[in-house]
Amino acid sequence: MVFTNVEKAFVGKNVPKFPTNIPFIAVDNFPLLGKLAALRFIEWVADNPEGVISLPTGKTPEYFIEWVKRILAQWDTAEGKEMRESYGLHLEKRPSLSGLHFVQIDEFYPISPDQHNSFYNYVQKYYINGFGLDPNKGLFINSNDILLADGKSYNEVFADGIIDLGLRYREPKNKIEELKQRSIFMIDDWCAEYEEKIRNMGGIGFFLGGIGPDGHIAFNTKGSDPHSTTRLTYTNFETQAAAAGDLGGIEISRHKPVITIGLDTITYNKEAVAIIFAAGEAKAQVVADALEKKPSNLYPASVLTRLPNSRFYITTGAASALKESIYNYYTATPWNQEKSNRAIIDCLYRINKYADKVTVDDLLEDEYCRMIPNLNENTVNEVVKSITDKIEKGTSLWSNEVFYHTGPHHDDIMLGLLPHIHRVSRNETNRSHFAVMTSGFNAVTNTFLINILESTLDFINADRIEMLNYPDFFEKGYAIKKDKDSYHYLIHVASGNEVERKRAFAHRIIRNFIEIWGIKNKEELKDRISEIVSETRNSYDGEKMSAEIRLLKGMIREFEEELVWGFFGIKESNIHHLRLGFYTGDIFTERPNRERDVEPILQQLREIKPTIISLAFDPEGSGPDTHYKVLQAIAEAIREWSKEADLSNVKIWGYRNVWYKFHPAEATHIVPVSLNAMGVFSNAFENCYLSQVDASFPSPKFDGKFSDYARKIWVDQLAYTGNLLGKPFFYQNKSPRLRTTHGLLFFKEMTANEFLQQARELEKSIGG
Repeated sequence: MVFTNVEKAFVGKNVPKFPTNIPFIAVDNFPLLGKLAALRFIEWVADNPEGVISLPTGKTPEYFIEWVKRILAQWDTAEGKEMRESYGLHLEKRPSLSGLHFVQIDEFYPISPDQHNSFYNYVQKYYINGFGLDPNKGLFINSNDILLADGKSYNEVFADGIIDLGLRYREPKNKIEELKQRSIFMIDDWCAEYEEKIRNMGGIGFFLGGIGPDGHIAFNTKGSDPHSTTRLTYTNFETQAAAAGDLGGIEISRHKPVITIGLDTITYNKEAVAIIFAAGEAKAQVVADALEKKPSNLYPASVLTRLPNSRFYITTGAASALKESIYNYYTATPWNQEKSNRAIIDCLYRINKYADKVTVDDLLEDEYCRMIPNLNENTVNEVVKSITDKIEKGTSLWSNEVFYHTGPHHDDIMLGLLPHIHRVSRNETNRSHFAVMTSGFNAVTNTFLINILESTLDFINADRIEMLNYPDFFEKGYAIKKDKDSYHYLIHVASGNEVERKRAFAHRIIRNFIEIWGIKNKEELKDRISEIVSETRNSYDGEKMSAEIRLLKGMIREFEEELVWGFFGIKESNIHHLRLGFYTGDIFTERPNRERDVEPILQQLREIKPTIISLAFDPEGSGPDTHYKVLQAIAEAIREWSKEADLSNVKIWGYRNVWYKFHPAEATHIVPVSLNAMGVFSNAFENCYLSQVDASFPSPKFDGKFSDYARKIWVDQLAYTGNLLGKPFFYQNKSPRLRTTHGLLFFKEMTANEFLQQARELEKSIGG
């Protein structure tokens, strides 16, 4: 393996001990990953000023784009020279990007190139204009350039919005199907010509791409032919879920075909530099599959074994499932109980043996268990004791605590901690506050908004909104008794009266309209609602709406949050909507800053003075980037608060939900979850988070409700721990609560100092 000068600067002396099918370089964090990719790209461009490049779209290349622009802009500065020298970029002359040829990797079909969420638009904005590339030297996938049969438009040919690719292989049944078939063949011809143009240029010389949750590169999903070329195809659920953020929701991406270059397209030029980059522990398994398993169409990225210059650039989180990382976990630092717990639990699960049946010989056959110091007959019992201690902590009673539960979005707290929160909130000596950090407007679909507004208009027209007739309602009445809306709604959850539930929701929508637009009377209200319905209906899916409509969508989610906690008797005054300003809904959200995003949290810490703070503790790159940015903002607020107050007795509870999971070895508290708790959880979620019952941005790992997935995680966590504890531990337990256990919830408790040590400083998250 031969690394370039730039790569050597990042590898250092940490050459992997365990060989992989494709060389990899692991770095500490997402920004540094972008810097590595940017430096290697510029290094390659210097040697190939007229080469053919193909660069990724979506959120993944955010830091790559930033670093390319920063490096080139600072080229002649002292800072720029020092940085290049320290990272092995030994170039005096600033490379020009204008001579490069660009190949667009993929695109949804059809999609207007004018839409901000089209990949064509992305390429033009961030690469052609952003990097100063020559548009005349680019190959682009523009839906408008693809001709269809008889000169007809897409809507004329595929009026039902469905492209039946089976028409490639069967005779059409009627004239409409014959028109569709000819059009599909014309699209196929366009794809073949696109492929030919790439090959006539000598193929792609520098390929940079991400890897999807199923291991896809470009839109070559699991099972793709290793010799595939540019084509029109459909994707799988994992890919559709990952693409939902680009298209405005799974309901769009689920039915949208794509045009993608093929695996053979990427590997056609045998001298090509092909780099896959991945960040976060959520990508760890697909990375390990691609790098360590036999090349197969089950692992699309494994096709890069054909190229001697292929690489994986990954974060330490994305590398965590590699043999190298697992070995380092067990050997790089002194042994502790957590390592014993992990090794034993994982071993028992793999060999499917209960703890009371396992032998020392079984453990000695496991490559990690045999590392346990002084391994003996009592080792498993020590692990059992460690885990049961965590269960005891998870069932402890809490009194006289002030809880400050935080969530990046409206539903994160519930998905992460509800069964435990429900129990501790019953103790009247405890005081609970709930703070949602962002407005989360992206998660409210246009369809949902239109339906709720039309329902509201129907109630107004039927004179079913009595408060509109109060004399001072439009001046000040609209702003009071908001908690009545929640009670009205929830009492009719109990009664099963769906009409009255909708009317209660309409009450809150009306209050929101008056607050946002300053409406003065009923007629103005009706007109404005009709205007917003019309504007929304005429917007494309995923379009960035006006600030007022984004605010309205966010307020819908805020009402849902109030409903959920009202379900458990929490006062509206204890539910806080911070609407941190870094959350903009753009493809690249801003980084948190102190004045705008940290100060509001700090002010609440000062006022509430919590003794326990809960927060989403997802590793970087493991879920929506909002989660990690919120984590950094909270960490900075706690860091500032620690300068003013004694936090030695403050506890931090890190939870995870549908985006990433704790291993039982790293959790400090294990909370038993009963069927009753699961039922309450599902009831509350489905009745209160109406906009999320059919989530627009689902987890790629589960096709269904977030509430169903959270329940599945709890059940799976019980199963994973079950071989250690044995089934009788629960159903024969002397504790009634433990006898009802059918799932386990994990969280990690830290001191304020421990948390701050684990959370990267805000400056580092920005600077990389």
